[in-house]
Amino acid sequence: MTNVVLVIDMVRGFLEPGHNLYCGDDSRTIIPKVQNLLKQEKEVGSEIIFLSDHHLPDDLEFRMFPVHCVIGTVEPEVIPELAEYVTDSNVIAKNRYSGFFNTDLEQRLASINPDKIIACGVCTDICVLHTTADARNRDYSVEVPADCVATFDPDAHLWALGHLEKILGARVV
Repeated sequence: MTNVVLVIDMVRGFLEPGHNLYCGDDSRTIIPKVQNLLKQEKEVGSEIIFLSDHHLPDDLEFRMFPVHCVIGTVEPEVIPELAEYVTDSNVIAKNRYSGFFNTDLEQRLASINPDKIIACGVCTDICVLHTTADARNRDYSVEVPADCVATFDPDAHLWALGHLEKILGARVV
């Protein structure tokens, strides 16, 4: 068996300045750490799966959040710093917080049968949290490297790390 690294929403719309939901300069500090994580995990044979926010122009999520990651724009693209790990088949488009909702992530994980899932990316308190919750609800062992996740709000980030560990049973390292 192997590990799976879920790279959650490390896309241009969240991690490049000038976009409606740019997570901020502090969030960009995780990029080299995620690069190192992917390099290390690839060397030991782990599978890498990117989850990428993709929305239709009239998505109901835009009632809560500004328009972002609209299909056909550059925003849903994985950031260039991680492009060397992207293949034609390892990016899953999602349109909700959890990478499991209306995607084939569950089937892909079942076919891999990983020892554990390593979750990284943005936003700690939104998509990382909800995807991890759904993975834990499917009895996967999940590890979250604290230096490889970020969000807009430092307090929400700390709250989410605690919730991931104490309530969801993910291992925060």
